Amino acid sequence: MPISPSHRAKNKVAILSPVAWRTPPVQYGAWETVASNIAEGLVARGWDVTLFATGDSITKGRLHAVVGRGYEEDREIDPKVAEYQHLSELFEHANEFDLIHSHYDFMALSFSRLVETPVLTTVHGFSPPKIMPIYQKYRDGNFVSISDSDRAEGLNYLATVYNGIDLSLYPFHETGGGDLIFLGRIHPDKGVHLAIEVALACGRPLIIAGIVQDETYFHEQVEPHIDGRQITFIGPVGPEEKNQLFARASALLHLNTIPERFGLVLAEANAAGVPVIAADLGSCREVIDSGGTGFLVNDVSSAVAAVDRIDEIERRACRRRVEERFTTETMVKGYEAVYAEILDQRS
Repeated sequence: MPISPSHRAKNKVAILSPVAWRTPPVQYGAWETVASNIAEGLVARGWDVTLFATGDSITKGRLHAVVGRGYEEDREIDPKVAEYQHLSELFEHANEFDLIHSHYDFMALSFSRLVETPVLTTVHGFSPPKIMPIYQKYRDGNFVSISDSDRAEGLNYLATVYNGIDLSLYPFHETGGGDLIFLGRIHPDKGVHLAIEVALACGRPLIIAGIVQDETYFHEQVEPHIDGRQITFIGPVGPEEKNQLFARASALLHLNTIPERFGLVLAEANAAGVPVIAADLGSCREVIDSGGTGFLVNDVSSAVAAVDRIDEIERRACRRRVEERFTTETMVKGYEAVYAEILDQRS
């Protein structure tokens, strides 16, 4: 059921963002990015939105904050204290809202039955598996998945709503350079070591950008290959630096070793016109059209072969697929339909 403009203005929605990073993040922070895009997209469509996030966050809606900065950005902050200050603050104000939309993983679920306001949880991933018992306890809640591939059996899913990006942040590049790029967490799950293998096998330069999330992995499997010429590591980057990388890239390598949940960077690269070579695990086949906007591969040798075929990909087709499927506007309309279902049940 669509929601009319008058209903949008009448219904008050709280968007619960994490407090690890600012919303939207300066550099890293996929969940915060999505929460921001939803909040700003809803405001643009006439909703009454309050964003619960860090105090330095930016929104055109109302900002409600009790934690000044992200605990990943200010190590003087105790993460658990910040998290429960943040969560309790929202749920103590729950009766002020018609709907709470949580991007806070399993933790917010523990408050959901203590309030009358319905809670919608976007599940951004089930990692580690040890968190599953709490999802099973609250299995009858309202859930949205971010890809069809990343669903847990038994949860009350109302829809799959793909993550959307702000296209204005990613200008289209008709042509690229010769570099291969990697953007993401420096962690075994993201396959940085495999991207390095591919670059070395192809004799192509690789630029690695992202936060180091596993220091041992970085020192043992990534750092020894960094020479500043063929393999370069530049650390975490924001939108401006990302676009500089996209402008010089022939392809993005995303050789994840576990099933991808969505892969925001896949959409960002395609939006800029950059083809993606991704492991055929999880949501990658939902985001990437193999042969159309990149290639899905199963190992290093097939990734090397895909690099040799990258000129077959039409960059305009990459942009077009994102415009059709993965924009903020498309995402927000998807959530509006879910909101309508929940609010209709409440009325």
